[in-house]
Amino acid sequence: MMPLALAGGVSPVMFTEQTVLLAGRNGRRVAGSYALGVGATALVILSALVFFGRSIALPEQPRLSASLDVFLGCALVLIAAVLHYRRPRTKDPASSRPRGFGPVHALGFGVFSMATNFTTLAVMVPIAKEIATSQLGLIGRLVVLGIVVVLAALPAWLPIAMTQVAPAVTRRVLAVLTHLIETRSRQATVLLLAAVGLFLVGRGVVRLVGL
Repeated sequence: MMPLALAGGVSPVMFTEQTVLLAGRNGRRVAGSYALGVGATALVILSALVFFGRSIALPEQPRLSASLDVFLGCALVLIAAVLHYRRPRTKDPASSRPRGFGPVHALGFGVFSMATNFTTLAVMVPIAKEIATSQLGLIGRLVVLGIVVVLAALPAWLPIAMTQVAPAVTRRVLAVLTHLIETRSRQATVLLLAAVGLFLVGRGVVRLVGL
């Protein structure tokens, strides 16, 4: 689940939006609200998916679980193919922040950004299934869910953490990270999604054949 959560956390759009917010007026406060909106939305969506997975009692229905593995795996491979062949859209970072942006607006902006980040939402579905079908207790599930949310919201909180730890070098480091994300994030996301998708398909087929 951790590589898949990291794949969901590779979001050039959210990372760019957060760096632009940090560079503006009351940057840390506004960026903090944005990160809160992103993290809270990821937590609510993932919790709902886990609850749905538990409600259909996947551990007691192995054939349903295996079929979902195949379906989700094929969906992830398809998403990876679409990301690979789709031409990336260029966006002006300066236009990411409306004028007069305050903490309340940033909170809503963070909710909107995560709710419309379809790549991250797509990888949350198999993650939620794994959590729901695991043998972990309630505390264990909550811990794993929290780790996944932190990884999925990485583009939102990492720039803030960097300004707190090393404000003097943050601008240069963020520039390097932004360049890496813009040039390599698509390849990394495609490879991770395809790898996990193929793994889920293989595991689902093995379970179906063995039943």
